[in-house]
Formats: sequence, structure tokens, C-alpha cells
Amino acid sequence: MDSKKERLINILKAKSYHYRPEAPFKLVSGRESPYYINCKPTTYNAEGMFLIGEIIYEMVKDLQIQAIGGLTMGADPIAHAVSMVSLVKGRPINSFSVRKQQKEHGMIKLVDGDVQPGDRVVIVEDVVTTGSSTLQAIDAAQNFGLEIVEVITLVDREEGGKKAIEEKVPKVEAVITLSELQQNS
Repeated sequence: MDSKKERLINILKAKSYHYRPEAPFKLVSGRESPYYINCKPTTYNAEGMFLIGEIIYEMVKDLQIQAIGGLTMGADPIAHAVSMVSLVKGRPINSFSVRKQQKEHGMIKLVDGDVQPGDRVVIVEDVVTTGSSTLQAIDAAQNFGLEIVEVITLVDREEGGKKAIEEKVPKVEAVITLSELQQNS
């Protein structure tokens, strides 16, 4: 395994991965699970953000995309990290956010950032369970006129979300899976 990915897994295990079979967690979907993954302590951690930016940049650098983003808040630090790494590497990729609700003032946008209709983009997500948040971001981006080249999730819980997303965007990748987080836990 790549050393950057291995280090990222270790950070996720320490900061974001929780296992509690005696008192399951309630997920956004309403389901209960003994596993809970809150990526924000990792995606907002300096080293975690750097590793995420480096790893995902390597995944997208040859896709000829103009931007990367997804549903706020989970996608924001991921997209920003990739965008910053891309500039340092000499291949700038802008970032954008998809709001959960349309603004009621100003430009009244659902998609915000340095993107234009027709831009080729990658949608990112922190954790995919059912895929509903990612599908919301995909719909908003497509309605805005963005061409979605790929979807990348930081962690795939391996509960069917990836398959649901593939019905809208054929190329879907996970940086890390729940199975990888569970190894040696």
C-alpha cells in the first residue's frame, strides 16, 4: 500500500472511525450502524488535508478537469486540498461547493465557486453510505451545466452507495473503504 494512503488510514482510524456495537450510531439515512465515520476531524487536520490533496490530485491530474467539488460541508475541505495541491504541482484545478439549499439573496446560486457551465469536474464526498448526498450534488452540478467526469469518495462504507452513484456517473472511486479501516482495528 502506498505510504501516503497508509498514513491517511492511520489518521482516519485515530480521528474519524468509531466502532460501538453495544450502542449503534444513527446515520443520516436513518439506519443504525455499529460503525460511524466522521471524516471532518481528518479532513480539517493539517496533515490529513495535505495527504487527501496529494492522493486525490494524483487520481485526477490527467482527467483534464477545470474544477473539483461537492456538497458542502463534507466535500469542501477535500476540494480545497486538491485545488491547492494542483496549483503547487503546476496544473491548477479550481474548487466549488454545492449548497444544500439555494441561496435566497445575491446571485441565488446552488453551485458556488470558480466554475462555469460546460466545465469538466470531479465530484468529491467525504463518506458514502447510501449515496444520497452525492446524488444531490450530482443533480445540482448537472443542472448548473457542469460535465461530471468522475466521483471520488474519501471513504466508501460499502453499503450500496457506490452502486447508486454509478447509475448517474459511471466512474466512481473510493480512496479508502470501510474494509480497509476495519483491518487491524
